Amino acid sequence: MPLEPPPSPWVFPDPALADPDDDLVGMGADLAPGTLLAAYRAGLFPMPSGGRRSPMAWFSPVRRGVLPLDGLRVSRSLRRAARDFEIRVDTAFAEVVEACADPRREGGWIDRRIATAYTQLHELGWAHSVEAWHEGRLAGGLYGVAVGGLFAGESMFHRERDASKVALIGLVDLLRDEHADRRVLDVQWQTPHLASLGVVEVERTDYLDRLAAALDVPLPGVFAFG
Repeated sequence: MPLEPPPSPWVFPDPALADPDDDLVGMGADLAPGTLLAAYRAGLFPMPSGGRRSPMAWFSPVRRGVLPLDGLRVSRSLRRAARDFEIRVDTAFAEVVEACADPRREGGWIDRRIATAYTQLHELGWAHSVEAWHEGRLAGGLYGVAVGGLFAGESMFHRERDASKVALIGLVDLLRDEHADRRVLDVQWQTPHLASLGVVEVERTDYLDRLAAALDVPLPGVFAFG
């Protein structure tokens, strides 16, 4: 089971009371494991606001991107492609984060502070990678944070065609259990690419209600017992 870190000394604003037109809820705090877990449990997540000395920004999107576990769209060609990959969990977490943080990626936002913080969460059993392997090579994957019935996806990457999508299929399969109807797969914001895979938008208040219910759900076995 994950190890609970010391509690955070920071108090986050209640996103339910935040500006209804602004995704940004707060600035500052730190990225200690207890702070990150408090944020996810409250419906927030961090992103750098600028350079390495800039304060951290904390978001709770007005319209949150979530992927219903029964709503993943998998084309026939993608289903065929998935047969060529092997799904593994937590065998290359650092490599997945490093690939997601590649500065050559357009719109990259994962800096050293973020990478270090989520590695610490991983070591405590809260952050996980789902990886797509092909012929013994890491071809793609994703990482995120699992708290109860919440899986908060942070980033994904691919080195081979369809590999990140295959990792997402693998994640959804892992989350489809007897508690699937109460689990929440959070992807932060909907993009055209994610929408094509079935990601929908929900209002902030709706997301917070779903989150509250999800936090009472047991972790999936693969994340609870690793």
